[in-house]
Amino acid sequence: MGIKCDVLSIHVTEIRLENLNINGRIDADSLCKLPSLKFLSLATNHIAGNIPKSLSNCLGLTYLNLSSNMLNGIVPASLESLKNLRSFDISNNDLTGYIPHFKQEIELVYNNTTISGMPDNTTDFTMKTSDGKGANMEEEKAHRLTWAITTLTMVLLIALFSLFIFFTHKKNRKATEVKESKECIHGSSASSYTAGTEDDIEKGGEVRDFVFFGERQEGFTTDDLLTSAADLQGQNFYSSLYKIRLKNSSIFAVKRLKNLHVSDDVFKQKIMRMGNLKHPNLLPLVACHSSDHDKLLIYRYQKSGSLSSLLSSYAEREVDIPWRKRLFIMRGIARGLDYIARELDEDSAPHGNLKPSNILLGETEEPLISEFGILNLLYAKRALLYSSYGYRAPEKELTKKADVFSFGVILLELLTGKVVQKSGIDLPKWVKFMVREEWTAEVFDAELNREGSRWAFPLLNVALKCVSHLPEHRPDISEVLEKIEHVLNSEEDYSMSSPSSVESNQQDRMVMHKTSETPGNC
Repeated sequence: MGIKCDVLSIHVTEIRLENLNINGRIDADSLCKLPSLKFLSLATNHIAGNIPKSLSNCLGLTYLNLSSNMLNGIVPASLESLKNLRSFDISNNDLTGYIPHFKQEIELVYNNTTISGMPDNTTDFTMKTSDGKGANMEEEKAHRLTWAITTLTMVLLIALFSLFIFFTHKKNRKATEVKESKECIHGSSASSYTAGTEDDIEKGGEVRDFVFFGERQEGFTTDDLLTSAADLQGQNFYSSLYKIRLKNSSIFAVKRLKNLHVSDDVFKQKIMRMGNLKHPNLLPLVACHSSDHDKLLIYRYQKSGSLSSLLSSYAEREVDIPWRKRLFIMRGIARGLDYIARELDEDSAPHGNLKPSNILLGETEEPLISEFGILNLLYAKRALLYSSYGYRAPEKELTKKADVFSFGVILLELLTGKVVQKSGIDLPKWVKFMVREEWTAEVFDAELNREGSRWAFPLLNVALKCVSHLPEHRPDISEVLEKIEHVLNSEEDYSMSSPSSVESNQQDRMVMHKTSETPGNC
């Protein structure tokens, strides 16, 4: 809230933190590290101290509002170097001294302060105070009119020259776009569509520069995306995620990849394999776009949210997660991971960044694993830096057994009701401690104790094996899936009068005390 970024970039352009009871001093050095910052308002807070001289390094500022704070001291003369500043409000503070000698036309608001005076020479800039009076001279108006006519003439000449250059290179640019579209994910089962051949381009034909996967084809172009409403959902070192609503009301999630360290051929090969993976528990890739400037992955937007949002809502007691629903989520994730592990080669990490926020919920709330394969596009060491801490395996490697560890943490979240990303808890460590102290029954949350605690014990057993410290002590994902499906089938056939079921349940409880670091199968 209060922070705005440039669409399809990582640059902050606006900071509006008003009336938030913020105190402390202004850290101008940090603010001026934002190269695209244009709008800064810290009005109506409790900010004290001086206005930093280093604020003059924020050269892109056009609007600066520091009014209604507890600022004191003089207004730094160095602020006159802010050549782009058009509005400057320092009213309702305890400032003294002089207003900087700005050369450009600017709106200054400084009433109700203790400013002692103004510079003697004020004829070469326009000042508008809070009462709307100007300090400009008639000759200044004539000067600006002459300057405007000269500028307009130059702009027209530049525009004519730019049009000439544009039409000269238009044919070559379109031909290049067609070539990139055809080459993206060469040789896959995906379908590449263009609205014209290369001969058509010579005649001004339009190009659709996406490669689509699956049977259902979407007819949109990069222009459609760039002219549609886009909301930034999140970003990190290697990607930015946007929610985009097209003009036809279709909603897509667009992931823009950046800072990749793979060749174009390797990128195409990796994305080809991702796009061809089809499973009910994987978020399908709709389309991709690859060019020198952008690499985009397009998915259908899932309005049901993620497992992370579901667990957070449950922790806040806003929703319930019945035991059967938890079982289906566990099984769906395990099925998706098992499919990925079987389909990808040994050199590829099955996922690499498994966590609840990367598990989306479909229309029927079935789990859909997203983000699989993306970390394969980074250097392995760098990719590890962006794996989620609470779900990352101790060995810090991108392997199948590391994914099993991450899945084990998610299993523990579903069993305990605790949210790692929200609480920061080391969940495997806490559960192992509870089991070691023979407080195993206290591990499960209240809803689980009401509905499915008798079946939760064997799943807690397998979850603890998954989060074993050593990779060789963890089961394969196929073994985990087999155990989850066994619990689901057994629960359906369960009878309260069945002695064998009770005995099996008791055995699982006894095994709990030996599973924290003991090697073995599920």
